[in-house]
Amino acid sequence: MAGKDNLTAVLYGINDIRLEQRPIPTIKDDDVLLEMGAVGICGSDVHYLTKGRIGNFIVEKPMIIGHEASGTVVSVGKNVKHLQKGDRVAIEPGYSCRKCNYCKEGRYNLCPDMIFCATPPVDGNLMRYYAHPADFCFKLPDNVTLEEGAMLEPLSVGVHGCKRANIKVGSRVLVLGAGPIGLVTLLSAKAFGASKVIITDISSKRLELAKQLGADHTILVNKGDSDEDLIKKIVDSLGCEPDVSMDCSGAEQSVRVAIKATRSGGVALLIGMGAAEMTLPLCNALVREVDIRGVFRYVNCYPTALELIATGKVNVRPLVTHHYKIEETEKAFQTAMTPEMNAIKVMIHANANWKA
Repeated sequence: MAGKDNLTAVLYGINDIRLEQRPIPTIKDDDVLLEMGAVGICGSDVHYLTKGRIGNFIVEKPMIIGHEASGTVVSVGKNVKHLQKGDRVAIEPGYSCRKCNYCKEGRYNLCPDMIFCATPPVDGNLMRYYAHPADFCFKLPDNVTLEEGAMLEPLSVGVHGCKRANIKVGSRVLVLGAGPIGLVTLLSAKAFGASKVIITDISSKRLELAKQLGADHTILVNKGDSDEDLIKKIVDSLGCEPDVSMDCSGAEQSVRVAIKATRSGGVALLIGMGAAEMTLPLCNALVREVDIRGVFRYVNCYPTALELIATGKVNVRPLVTHHYKIEETEKAFQTAMTPEMNAIKVMIHANANWKA
């Protein structure tokens, strides 16, 4: 495939993303080479573009962007048995050492040697051709599109959250934040059997979409609302305290509300990544035995997320609001960063033959 077009989106620094040709990757025995299909823009991608870092992860050298992705198998390594040329796959963007205790315990998302696309210094996959370990690629059935395949990545966060919180039939759930992760968490909670889901946000547009996606109640957060104001609105709307509260925003007030609104003995789940340190009502959680649990990405969730989409139990299509070719990457990021565009998920199509 020498000389073939491999247009690639490379982040050089703050507000500096460039398109350039990169060599077609050479695959190892356990890898597949993919012609990339759809790549979604994540909030972390935007953060790296505008801030150059997320916590201790700093863009110190040019880095290929992108990690919410799908593609079509072009060639397979000699050890690959479950995939063949022409298969369409969703790409789980992180792969672990497979040898440490976390990996052996089935919690590979906590592996200290995790390799995760577009997390410095690891390159991502917004390019025409990309190589990835085959065991972290999941074949898509005919009724699942490449765009839906790319959406497995954020959906898996919601699925993992529901597993961590033990959402079950009859659960009454509060979701704080109706961004992409909040919305897939809403979809996941309903699919896991939650009888009522209430969701909050500062955007009425996003709450309208949440309602269309199945939210039983929505609450618009106004500037100046106190914790108590929000908790009263939540309890009045839900008719009770939630069994599980899932913060998907990372905002300090939302985390506080997640803890204080949850019924005694319930679970406050932290999905959104906010400030490194916060002032939180831990004594409130302690005396009421509210379990505070964290969520870091996902683990063993792609098969579940794929099953939810393939069977129609979850519909992620309304979340994809904008489409661009890879040649329009800069415009795609501008759309994702501009509030007036009301973007939920911006999808970039890397295949040279893709047409709108």
